[in-house]
Amino acid sequence: MVNENNEEQRINPFMAPYDTPHDTVPFDKIRFEDYEPAFMEGIRRDDEEIELIVNDPAEPTFDNTIIREENGKGDHYYDLLDRVSTAFSCLMSAETNDEMEALAQKLSPILTKHQNDVILNSKLFSRVKHVYEHHRDLTPEEQTLLQKEYDGFVRSGALLDEEGKKKLRELTEECSMMTLKFSQNLLKENKAFTLHITDKDQLEGLPESAMDAAATAAKEQEKDGWLFTLDYPSYAPFMTYAKNRELRHRMYMARNTVCTHDNDQNNLDICRRIINLRREIAQLLGYKTYADYVLQHRMAGNVDNVYKLLNDLLAAYKPTAVEEVKAIEAKAREMEGDDFHLEPWDFSFYSHLLQVERYHLDAEMLRPYFRLDRVIDGVFGLANRLYGITFRENKDIPVYHPDVKAYEVYDENGEYLAVFYADFFPRKGKQGGAWMTEFQEQYISRKGVNVRPHVSVVMNLTKPTAEKPALLTLGEVETFLHEFGHSLHGMFANTRFSSLSGTNVYWDFVELPSQFMENYAVEREFLRTFAFHYQTDEPLPDELIDRIVKSRNFNVAYSCLRQVSFGLLDMAYYTQEKEFTDDIIPFEKKAWAPAMVTPQLSNTCMTVQFSHIMAGGYAAGYYSYKWAEVLDADAFSVFKKHGIFNRDIAHRFRDMVLSKGGTEHPMTLYRRFRGGEPTIEALLERNGIKENEQEKQHQLDGRYLRMAQIWSENSYCKRRQVGALVVKDKMIISDGYNGTPSGFENVCEENDVTKPYVLHAEANAITKLARSSNNSDGATLYVTASPCMECSKLIIQAGIRRVVYGEKYRIEDGIKLLERAGVEVVHYEE
Repeated sequence: MVNENNEEQRINPFMAPYDTPHDTVPFDKIRFEDYEPAFMEGIRRDDEEIELIVNDPAEPTFDNTIIREENGKGDHYYDLLDRVSTAFSCLMSAETNDEMEALAQKLSPILTKHQNDVILNSKLFSRVKHVYEHHRDLTPEEQTLLQKEYDGFVRSGALLDEEGKKKLRELTEECSMMTLKFSQNLLKENKAFTLHITDKDQLEGLPESAMDAAATAAKEQEKDGWLFTLDYPSYAPFMTYAKNRELRHRMYMARNTVCTHDNDQNNLDICRRIINLRREIAQLLGYKTYADYVLQHRMAGNVDNVYKLLNDLLAAYKPTAVEEVKAIEAKAREMEGDDFHLEPWDFSFYSHLLQVERYHLDAEMLRPYFRLDRVIDGVFGLANRLYGITFRENKDIPVYHPDVKAYEVYDENGEYLAVFYADFFPRKGKQGGAWMTEFQEQYISRKGVNVRPHVSVVMNLTKPTAEKPALLTLGEVETFLHEFGHSLHGMFANTRFSSLSGTNVYWDFVELPSQFMENYAVEREFLRTFAFHYQTDEPLPDELIDRIVKSRNFNVAYSCLRQVSFGLLDMAYYTQEKEFTDDIIPFEKKAWAPAMVTPQLSNTCMTVQFSHIMAGGYAAGYYSYKWAEVLDADAFSVFKKHGIFNRDIAHRFRDMVLSKGGTEHPMTLYRRFRGGEPTIEALLERNGIKENEQEKQHQLDGRYLRMAQIWSENSYCKRRQVGALVVKDKMIISDGYNGTPSGFENVCEENDVTKPYVLHAEANAITKLARSSNNSDGATLYVTASPCMECSKLIIQAGIRRVVYGEKYRIEDGIKLLERAGVEVVHYEE
């Protein structure tokens, strides 16, 4: 009887004060049946607030329309929908089940309709528009918020007529359902497949860690033997180490054909529909393509700039990628015979063997040094060393699963900074991959309180077994650092408005803080702070660290082209101007073909599992990873110059980038930190591509200079024979050697003194161009001896932009003149 009364009096935890440390989500009190009524009440309260705003008799102002400081209902009354949405969406990715999936299907059209009701409310937009056109003096942050609010309405259809608004509602509601269905299908397909092995001989080659994890997975399902899944910590080691080629083939095809089968989880038609829905939405709003719509609010700015980045990367990396693949093919043939054909399911296996051969380094050799609790200490210690912040686990903070850890974060002055959740391991109801999310964003309350964020990172790292703690690969350490970088962006937020704080920035800027942190994974000084053997406590040997550093760029060009291929595929879908009717699989093969350096299979498909561009926020934005990589390499070069733990530089990065969120244009923030525009040079140098290109150019210069030396032997001059070649686009367009003008005797000296009318090799080559159809603009001049002043004048006037010379003449005034004119001058030395 008492229990029944208590049940009747129970209050939905979303609708009451949380009464938890730092007002964190009370996961321990929330039940499944709490979500739907909280959503519906949240929608009702939203509608109530909108009515108060649109019916306010006062003239619309920034304060009573855009931010509405006073509401008379308390701090969290009108943010109920946001609070329940953040909790629900997190669990949909990290701890879902059939009931949650069904509720999401039910709520999706309701929530989309509500969003449309708000954004297409003509009275509300009228007030926003009035404020946009007639407002008081605003702070820069207020101006940014107003612009974002106004643009949000316009880009969501506020300027459409009633027929257009009706059509937009239909399109957005359907698109919402399609993206949800896409994600649900992918999760079900990925979790449905298992490879159950009972014969230990079939596990030959697999490391002990992979076998232990597979044995644990089998026990969890009350099976004998070993169980492998498509989750990355299970799939990746199998493809890298398993000697059984047939089983590698089976695993590869299972992973790369998900959602293409003739069943309810097939995503092919769903993808085609999503592409068309987004195109229709963009065109209804006045844009040519969905990419044009998206890129208007990105650093890239337009489609041409995205393709320029992708094509520049293709040009820089593809030659090296081709050589990388050839080396792996050669390794496979060396082991299996000349008639062996390398298939996609062989690539990781033989690539790994080649890496071991070259660097004597294997991921399993490093695992014992990357015990998860030590890695956590290392990552937290890095944040402390850079920014002075500290982490303290607080077990009183409720969590949604026993795997999750919750920490309080304190600033260097001892003040509370944030709550940080970490969810490390894969499980049945959890999506694959890794991501960062927030249960509460930072903002300044109407009472002037700096409300601090609650940030969460969710990953799928190697789980502990009965015999061993969680031991990570170096790649998993990088993943942790990546997501931790996102979390720092959230934790350091210090803005007035939540919609401008933390990671609320342009999408092609959001990956800068995360990818920046990845740089530390191979830094010796960082590794020495936490990498100790889990059994002996011995530090990671210097020899292994040296191998890590040397192997960092193994297959770096191949990996780059893989990312570029995804970017090309993304842009191919979202630059469609007409209805997309192509078959997804062949279209995919054609779209990313320029970046492919290995054969493609006709029946595999990435699109149907490409959550980033189909159900995530990266549609027409996957290029962002490479865009941000240029930024992160450029930013880290500053730390490399001044010290990777330099706290002054770190605080500049925090104060000028991380804490600012979206309050200013990201390039403005970056330039303020960097002191100039970013360039691709740091990335090319980090990846070893610049060194490769420089070496190739050096070899090419040597060949042309040797040819010029041979050409100099045609000279009749006795004191010195000089030869010159003019090269453009790798073609010799002119040549010359020193000698007398045409019609004169072939004698250069008189009494061992060079005659005054003897022409130098450079002059002969340049004047010969005047009698040809060739153009020397931008060409390179190769000459066996450094140019004199007179020849340098001719070189400049001929538009030659680069001069490579062999022997240095004692008088250097010609070289100085060339350099003054901006001509690149290279003294070639073997």
